[in-house]
Amino acid sequence: MSKSSFPFSRKNYKLMLIGIGMIILGFVLISLDGEPHGNGILGLTIGPIVTLAGFIFEFYAIFAKTDSN
Repeated sequence: MSKSSFPFSRKNYKLMLIGIGMIILGFVLISLDGEPHGNGILGLTIGPIVTLAGFIFEFYAIFAKTDSN
């Protein structure tokens, strides 16, 4: 049995923080779009792709195997 009472390892938590950072970056990119109502390249293409990649990375971070020593 593992000595830690946390459900994930340190690696998983680091990956989750990276994923949250990617999601926040995606929303910031969407908000930085200079076109009205976010209809520019940042608001319609780049921001949503970065946000989606952040959510996919979060799923990876949750399901990543921990290193057993």
